[in-house]
Order: sequence, then C-alpha cells, then structure tokens
Amino acid sequence: MADKSNQPLFSEFPPVSTQEWMDKITADLKGADFEKKLVWRTNEGFSVRPFYRQEDLEPLKYLDSLPGEFPFVRGTKTSNSWFVRQNIVVKDVKAANQKALDIITKGVDALGFVFEEESLITPENIKTLLKNIVSNDVELNFETRHGNKKLLLLVIDELKAQNRKLDQVKGSLNFDPIGNLTIGGKICETLEKSMDYVAQVAAEGKKLPQFQVVNVNGRYFGNAGSTIVQELAFALSVGNEYLSQLTQRGIFVNDAAGTIRFNLSIGSNYFMEIAKLRAARLLWSTIVNEYKPTGKEVCKMVVHCETSEFDKTIFDPNVNMLRTQTEAMSATLGGCHSLTVQPFDKVFRTPNEFSERIARNQQLLLKEESYFDKIVDPSAGSYYIETLTDSIANEAWKLFLEVEAKGGYLKALQEGFIQSQIKESASQRRKAFGSRREILLGTNQYPNVSESMKSSIEPEVVNKPKREAGLVEPIELFRGAEEFEALRLAVENSGKRPKVFMLTYGNLAMRLARSQFSGNFFGCAGYEIVDNLGFATVEAGVEAALKAKADIVVLCSSDEEYAEAAPIAFEKLGGKAILVVAGAPACTDELKAKGIEHFISMKSNVLETLQGFNKQINI
Repeated sequence: MADKSNQPLFSEFPPVSTQEWMDKITADLKGADFEKKLVWRTNEGFSVRPFYRQEDLEPLKYLDSLPGEFPFVRGTKTSNSWFVRQNIVVKDVKAANQKALDIITKGVDALGFVFEEESLITPENIKTLLKNIVSNDVELNFETRHGNKKLLLLVIDELKAQNRKLDQVKGSLNFDPIGNLTIGGKICETLEKSMDYVAQVAAEGKKLPQFQVVNVNGRYFGNAGSTIVQELAFALSVGNEYLSQLTQRGIFVNDAAGTIRFNLSIGSNYFMEIAKLRAARLLWSTIVNEYKPTGKEVCKMVVHCETSEFDKTIFDPNVNMLRTQTEAMSATLGGCHSLTVQPFDKVFRTPNEFSERIARNQQLLLKEESYFDKIVDPSAGSYYIETLTDSIANEAWKLFLEVEAKGGYLKALQEGFIQSQIKESASQRRKAFGSRREILLGTNQYPNVSESMKSSIEPEVVNKPKREAGLVEPIELFRGAEEFEALRLAVENSGKRPKVFMLTYGNLAMRLARSQFSGNFFGCAGYEIVDNLGFATVEAGVEAALKAKADIVVLCSSDEEYAEAAPIAFEKLGGKAILVVAGAPACTDELKAKGIEHFISMKSNVLETLQGFNKQINI
C-alpha cells in the first residue's frame, strides 16, 4: 500500500466549485431569494455574503506582505504583544504614584495619568508622580485639558533628572485640539494659532522619539453612534489634517507622522472591529506614503484601543464585562499597540478596586491563559476577515476622499458635513435600539425586572457637560441604552411601580409564548410583571387582574381567539386598567373599532410604546 502520510489533507476528496455550492444553497432555499434571505446589508454600506472562498482573495494585493512589512495590514511588528493600560485620575499625586506602582505589580505595563486640574501640573508634583517608575518596559501616558506643552516639558525635565535615556522612554500625550473642537464646539485660540501650538508641542516631542504627543481620538466618533467606516474615515481625516498642518509649518514628514497616535474605540461587532484595525493600518500607511517620507517605517500606525462606552449599560451592569471581553479580543486579534478595558461600572459610578481589577484581568486572561500575544495576525488567511478588511478599507477610503474634497477635516467640520454624517448614523442606531433590531442584553431585551439601580448611580458620573455651539456644532457623545435607562429610572424615581397582569387564556402554546414576550416587553421599563398559568374564561382572568390592582392587563392568546376574547376583556375591565393585546391579529381593525387601542408585537417600537404607557400612567 502506498504511503499517504505526505499527501495533502483531504486530497482524496474532489474540489467543490463555487457554483456547486450555490446550486446546493439554492436548492435548500426552496425558491426563497438568496440575496434577501442570506446576504447581510451592513450599517457600513456594503453587503456580507454567507460564505467566501479562496478566489475572493485573489484581487487583494497586500496579502503577500508579512507582519511588520508595508502596508502593515498584518501588523506593525513581528509579535502580537500589546501594552495593558490602566488610567489613573490624578487628584492627589502621591496617591496616584502609589496606585501606579501597585498596578504595575498586577500586570499593567502602560500607565495613563489624567490631570483634570491644571494647577496640579508643577515640577514638584511631576517628580512625585513619577517617583520609582523607572522601567522602560512601562509606557507613560498623560492627558490634561489645558497646559499640554507645560506638562510635556515638565515630564521631559523629570526624565532627565532621573537620568533616563529619552530615546527609550515610551508613551504618549493625549493632545488633540481637533478632537476637542469636534466634541466641544470651540477651542481657546483661533484654528491657526491652535495648529501653531500643535507644531510647538510636536517639536518638543522630538526629544522623546518613542512618544506620540499628538493624538487622534477617533473613539469620539464611535462613542457618538458612528458606523465603523465613519469612525475610521474621520479618524484618518483628522490624522491627515495634523500631517498637513505640521508639514506646512516646516516639520519633516517623518517627524510629523512619528508623533501621531490614534485612539480608537472597539465596539461589539466582533469580526468587523478586527477588520477595522487591519484596514486602518493599510489606509494610514497609504496616506503617509503619499507625503514621500524617508523609508517605510514611519508609515506604521500606532493604535491605542479603548473598549467602547456606546454599548455599555447602567442596568444589568455585569453584562458589560461580557461586552468588554469580546471587545478586548477584537482589539488584540486586530493587532492594537495598547488597550484600555473600561471597568464595567464606569458609566454610572467611579470604578472601585474590584471593577478595576476585573478590567485588568480581562486582558491578562487573553495573554497568560489564551496566548493571544503569541500568534501574529491570527485572522490572516480567513476569507471572511480578509474580505471584511478590504470592504471596510474601500468604504472608509471613499468617505475619506469625500472629506478631503471639501478641503480636509477642519473645513468639513465647519461646513457641518462631519456632524450630519454622525447624526444620521446615530439616529438610525437609536431607532434600532428602540425597535430591538440592535440588542442590549438586560436593557432592551431580557431585563431583570427585580433590579433597582437608583441608589448605585453617581449623578456627577452620568450627567453630561452642556454642549455649547461655538466655532462649530459639536457632535453628541451618548450611549445606546440611555433612553431606555431614562424610562426605567423615571419609574424608580416616581415611587410608583406599574403592575402588568398577564391574562393568559386559550391556546396553550400561544398564550405562553405571548406572555413571555409581553413580560420581556414591559420589563424594559421596570414594571412589575404578574404572570399566570392560564384562566378557564376571560371573565375569570379579568376578575383576577382587578383583584391584583393591575395597571395594565395584557391579553395573551391566539389570533383566532382574540376576535371574541378581546372585546369581552375590554368590556369587563371597564376602564379600570389599560387593556393591551399581545400580537398583531388579522382582526386588529375590528378591535380598534370597538375601542381597543393598544397592541404590542415584534413590529412595535418598544421604546416609544413604553414612553407612551409611562405618560398614560402619569410617570
């Protein structure tokens, strides 16, 4: 018998062509339209097919490149290591230093010092803050609202005083006046003077070659409800604006590009977010290369990722840990430079020691137990992800060119183009959350009705700063759950918890399914749900509902039984409670003619319907 040990795997099986696959799928669909049934139209403006094959990758020219090679789709280095970052809000510099030294021993190797008060930025405080943090393996990142140049110079002075080799210190300064203008609507100086100041900071930043002192906060777009394509395109536009402004002011392109870091949000669209980071590196290297730099090394994109706030929730907050975990996986599989996992409770209170520990460990699990840092570009060769990468890159490039055709990011922002694009996307996503086409587990689907969060919320954390129109209209940062949360908090704060009684009657399967659906529906507002096994008659159900002092009675039965049962229930209730019919029966118009107004079904907008009931119950 011939030795088959060296034969290719599955060599005995004949190849299957794409057409054969399509023929099989067409047969299984039994006449249903392939495009409508199986092709997914994304928010990003392109379609995703149910299967891909090697032939789909043939047009992709960059596939021959290796990790660390231009155009850096497969990563900017030959390993998949990343920095585990945790931010520290600096209020007391000694306490911040002690915390930094503590978390370094717990797996953090990138520190983020956030100064909310410029008065804290003094030589003595910087010395205290950086005391004993001397390892070049620990990245130092800084953020302040004002005094960025002052902060940078003091950091440089302190590093010199510590006899540190400045060319080996890694880190960043989150200095982004264009980002501040985008979310704040105004800046302290004119645009021209602001860009002069950026050039000054960039020039000083050359003393720290491995520091990026100009940051592009693309995360603002993601946290304002943008699509993945919009976040990427607009972030690239901001980056290009900085490149253009710096080179116009005499800074060599290699120095200008080397001083820019991108801060991107990572949402819950798992494979799309992996592809976004790969597409980002491809496009940024293309942009930088057009400035004719010396060598290709400077075309590398430095990307810090941060788990999105847009999909985080106040209610059922432990689910946020599941969200941040998949987001952390996307960021690291996509090849980020560094990552911040936001604590699960950040959206409603100041994170505590427990939530910060969990956030750190979510990254350490990926490193130490799942070995995500051992494989470079693990998604390479996946027909699906490679095609997604190309699709996102193509759509983002189109939008980027559209912004450039308007004169660049700043002019497009002043014109209102950026804001209008984000508003449209945000509006569509709000509608998707309201109708549950986009799910937030525990908030607009499968809520925990016994949960109360009123006492856990810190107002200073959840209250947003006022948006003020200045030089431009600012974009609005918000979370997808906010409207549902406002609805439910209104119920908690009212001191009156409406009672919803399930009047289950008739067909067993339908009444059980519809009572479950209805309990889930009204639970999203935090109403008390009273379920029942079933009543022999409608009259018995109404009597039990009135005895329970129900505010809302939901009739749960089959469509066929509604024509007779609904009018009886409506008459027997006599206006003492609101009658709701679960479903959209064929007899809906007839029932409406008899005075029955309320129907809930899969097609209902949950948010708007519940807002209506809150109003009707005087909440």
